[in-house]
Amino acid sequence: MSIVAWVFMGFLAGVIAKAIYPGHQGGGVFATTLLGIIGAFVGGSIAHLVEHGDLKVTSAISSISLSSLMISVIGAMFAIFLWGLMTGRRAT
Repeated sequence: MSIVAWVFMGFLAGVIAKAIYPGHQGGGVFATTLLGIIGAFVGGSIAHLVEHGDLKVTSAISSISLSSLMISVIGAMFAIFLWGLMTGRRAT
């Protein structure tokens, strides 16, 4: 998949995750896109663990589809949660 598709899917997943996750998360377009791309790797790795029983770092964005977007959004929400734990921020 091209880099443009990765950036587009990462941005879309990050925007959806920030809209769903409670509280205020800072960051602009770059942070949202990065969050979505990280979410794709987190979600893809968790999906691979559930499917195959072993942990392998992989991406959910293998093609542009609804299922890869949903996995990326779930992964991005998990990344938001972890970021909140590391920085001490809580949803308000």
